[in-house]
Amino acid sequence: MPFFCCLYRIVGIVLLGKIVGGEDMATIISLFNHKGGVSKTTTTFNLGWALAEQGKKVLMIDGDPQCNLTGTVLGFAGHEDISDFYEKSDSSDIYKCLEPVFSGSNSPLASAIPCATNLDNLMLLPGHIEFAENETQLSVAISTSSSIRAIQNLPGSLRKLIEVTCIKHDIDIALVDMSPSVGAINQCFLMGSDYFIVPTSPDFYCKQAIYSLSRVIPRWHSEIEPFRDRKIDLRFDAPPKFMGIISQRYRPREGSPAKSFQRWIDEINLTVDNELIPILKGIDMIIHKDVFKKHVKSERPYNMVNISDFNSLIAQSQLHHTPVFALSDAQLERQGVVLQNMQASRDNFRNLFTVLAEAVIGIVEE
Repeated sequence: MPFFCCLYRIVGIVLLGKIVGGEDMATIISLFNHKGGVSKTTTTFNLGWALAEQGKKVLMIDGDPQCNLTGTVLGFAGHEDISDFYEKSDSSDIYKCLEPVFSGSNSPLASAIPCATNLDNLMLLPGHIEFAENETQLSVAISTSSSIRAIQNLPGSLRKLIEVTCIKHDIDIALVDMSPSVGAINQCFLMGSDYFIVPTSPDFYCKQAIYSLSRVIPRWHSEIEPFRDRKIDLRFDAPPKFMGIISQRYRPREGSPAKSFQRWIDEINLTVDNELIPILKGIDMIIHKDVFKKHVKSERPYNMVNISDFNSLIAQSQLHHTPVFALSDAQLERQGVVLQNMQASRDNFRNLFTVLAEAVIGIVEE
């Protein structure tokens, strides 16, 4: 049976706009940095869980063809688990959901059937390695759509899939975990979002990545502008707003980053201040500083939170496919002083992600 026969169909034309049937559309937030190893996937999972605990219905989208978020959330143990999921699951994955658009079949774009997770109100739209094969088509569509009308709907299809899925499942907030690249897939994800957050790690390469983003994002914005035309069915809405960075993966000392890590955190903040923020202000792709200060408890504008390295907690998180702060004492699998230290660390992360979730909710509801 063809895969899309088991999808929920949206009646009529794909719904457009921010208001559908009198209800507000979900807010789409992308987590992006084209440097790898900055904990985008872990942050997406932990933040999604924290938002769900705050009463929001959350959809996580695995936009990375490497599918790390999918494996983390669903707890794949090996090749057989992964194969069985894609062959037998009643849920959708992002590649097959978009297949009607990219294959040129003229079939309506349908909502996905997301996977459930270990927490009510938290769902996952899984990734697929073959999703990377759409990169070339998207790149061609972005560069030549004005002369080839048949492919004008390709770039906007990623956002519209998220939209119709959020409508179908009454989602409040959608989080997109993006790959570390500057390809067309990421361009469409980011430019189809309402907000974006940039996770960072304290090192030279991340500083360079922030500087690079100050050049990449304006180009992406300019290239997507023609696709905001109302004559295009699957068009883009207004460009996304930068919400801030997350400073993480540092080693703490007496509650603060160790000196060697603090140096790079400061360097990255300065690069954000001097390079990224002025560019984003010039193209109206940043939330106002006053909005940030109102909802984020931070000494520095646009630095949303500092999150230290998860250390041994990350192994237990991956083992039980549960966020670091939601691990039970039994799941920590330790005793004595080691258990006490892990409990204290876990509880500290709970506070950090709760504060971060509250800040995100405050900003999007402003």
